[in-house]
Amino acid sequence: DTQIEFWDRKLKLNVNDYLKSAHKNLSKIKNLPPQKASEVIQKNYSELLKNDKFVFLLGGEHSVCIGAFEALSKKYKTKDVTILQIDAHCDLRDDDSDYSKKPTKYAHSAVMRRASEMGFPIVQVGVRTYHESEYKYFSNKKNNVKVFEWGHPAKKPEIAEILKSIKTKNIYITIDVDGFDPSVMPGTGTPVPGGLKWNYGMKLLEQAISKFNLVGADIVEVSPQKDTPITEYSSAQLAYSMLTTKFRKKFK
Repeated sequence: DTQIEFWDRKLKLNVNDYLKSAHKNLSKIKNLPPQKASEVIQKNYSELLKNDKFVFLLGGEHSVCIGAFEALSKKYKTKDVTILQIDAHCDLRDDDSDYSKKPTKYAHSAVMRRASEMGFPIVQVGVRTYHESEYKYFSNKKNNVKVFEWGHPAKKPEIAEILKSIKTKNIYITIDVDGFDPSVMPGTGTPVPGGLKWNYGMKLLEQAISKFNLVGADIVEVSPQKDTPITEYSSAQLAYSMLTTKFRKKFK
């Protein structure tokens, strides 16, 4: 019964009257191996880009983004698109061999490693835990990964500092809901204490989308809880707010 109000209290208008959207279901990837699923996503994503559509990807597992990144790499020079990532984890492992009996390079813990290898600059916000191999990877400046850690002993960065670290005109925003504090997004498979508070996250996203050219976005790792729809609602509100910020010039 929880719903998003189409009336935007900031813009003072019904955004649904101006913004046309459509849903494309990729449910056929459900039982596919990770690499094959990425290929299907990449193909469908590329078709939408060719038709000049703005794509907002909604996952499941964070690994669904690999196909999106591959599609974007065919339209843009990867060095010209910074991926702004909100996440509790770096997702920079080379594969998931340290915890999986059937390791793959298309795991959710390796998604940003694949993006980095494609040549995308990466800015990570909200990181609160990482593997030794990930630390070594992002510590190498050649890999072009900037990490803003969250929680003690790290000091919460000013939003202006985060935006200053983005050196490209274009950005892609990927949001793993565990990047937010569990009080805001409790329904996820790998929760970590701490994280971004709601108002901080909303302000960061609004300022980033206003300052840079958003070429794509996603929200992933939502795992619904039986007793409350707060994670689903918060995720939907994030997506709605990001889209209204992206296209608000068309509403005048």
